[in-house]
Amino acid sequence: MDIYKVADFYHSLSMHNLEAVKEIYHPNVVFEDPAHRLEGNDALLEYFVNLFENVEQCEFHIHHQHQSGDTGFIVWTMLLRHPKLNRAKQVQVEGVSQIVFKDDKVCYHRDYFDLGAMLYEQIPVLGVVVKKIKAGLGQ
Repeated sequence: MDIYKVADFYHSLSMHNLEAVKEIYHPNVVFEDPAHRLEGNDALLEYFVNLFENVEQCEFHIHHQHQSGDTGFIVWTMLLRHPKLNRAKQVQVEGVSQIVFKDDKVCYHRDYFDLGAMLYEQIPVLGVVVKKIKAGLGQ
């Protein structure tokens, strides 16, 4: 298992290939992102199933991947369309995943991205407030 196989999985991620989670991820994987912490590939598979049941689009464009030893990184853009975000228009989120391998599987996966840009800025009224706060921080 290497970072290229993981990147390929995310590049082709859909409701139709989710069972590959069991092949790629260690049974005791820890998956973290700004909104979740999951333990075990059963929990991760359930997370992906729920995700695809609730979104109209979720796709990843992989820009770079690099691995050194048992740790790799993937730089990506996620295109997300959810009926309750941004009036169901596409949201673009830039992110990086840290991947750690053990026993030829992913044992740790950590996603880094701006949760505010993905979620809070896409909610009517709250989005305007968050964008103004962020703009004010740059002054």
